[in-house]
Amino acid sequence: MTKQRPHISAVIPTWQGLRYLPACLSALRAQLEPDDEIILVDNGSRDHAGAWAERYAPDVRVVQLPTNLGFAGGTNAGLAVARGELLLLINDDALAEPGCIAALWHALSEHPHAGAAAGVLTFSRHPERIASAGITVRRDGVATDRDLGISINALPTNTQPIFGASGGLALLRRAMLDDIGPFEASFFNYLEDVDLAWRAQLRNWTCVLAPHARARHVYSATSGQGSPFKQRLLGRNRIRVLIRCLPTALLRECLPAILRYDLLAAAYALARRQPAIIAGRVEALRELPALRQQRQAIQARRTASINDLATWITPAPSPLSDLRIARQIDRLIATT
Repeated sequence: MTKQRPHISAVIPTWQGLRYLPACLSALRAQLEPDDEIILVDNGSRDHAGAWAERYAPDVRVVQLPTNLGFAGGTNAGLAVARGELLLLINDDALAEPGCIAALWHALSEHPHAGAAAGVLTFSRHPERIASAGITVRRDGVATDRDLGISINALPTNTQPIFGASGGLALLRRAMLDDIGPFEASFFNYLEDVDLAWRAQLRNWTCVLAPHARARHVYSATSGQGSPFKQRLLGRNRIRVLIRCLPTALLRECLPAILRYDLLAAAYALARRQPAIIAGRVEALRELPALRQQRQAIQARRTASINDLATWITPAPSPLSDLRIARQIDRLIATT
């Protein structure tokens, strides 16, 4: 007998994303049930996305924010008013393919101890290539999109455990967020989903990949791939995640690789005259007293064993390998 699906609240944060919303909403409506809901959080958009939805999409609950709180703060505002037991996160520039939501629920229902099911994002004009199949974490402290750039045909046919779900397409259990809390709003954009995934793993909430839950995504549509804004937030939030979330034993083991990566990143920033890469890290280091307090609170609630957590940390590839992947993504984005 098929298990009845709980109600879903789909939460879509948007900032300057009006051009994507009609298609995004239409794809969701075709897959949601009458008792589900769509919540659009307008992060103070100058394109008046919220006002457009209030006029032309009356079935959508609109949360109007006076200022831009980023993905983290905007999503949290939507989660705060959501009524569903299941919480669907999807970017405004993502187009859910048919069967996406059903596949996410199937994966979650098969794994009752999982707190999240991750979908697969593909490049909007290259749907044969994966933009994200969840999150992977490396020994050098880098957290990146799983299977980035590889063929969609390489995906497994069945659900499988992974470290965490990208905030761009995920189905979360409310019970998990009740336990670990929502996104850390101060992250604004980038790596807030990694921070959430770490906090979930620390509390023994697992995540599964739903390989048939797919959405086409406009990669880095909001702030631009490689922009100084993105570079600064990535550098800052990387340090925040490492200090807040890595247990001492893992931090000690990974520290040489972490420091080597950051030294190489600083050298690259100086050589390419991209100071935002360094500025973000300096900003995080200035927050050390507050980050230590946050770390203490997070680590005090850990229930997962160090051995179990260590299984998720993968070897770091060479810098040249990272550069090759980055160039491949740049080529895909150029026609996305």
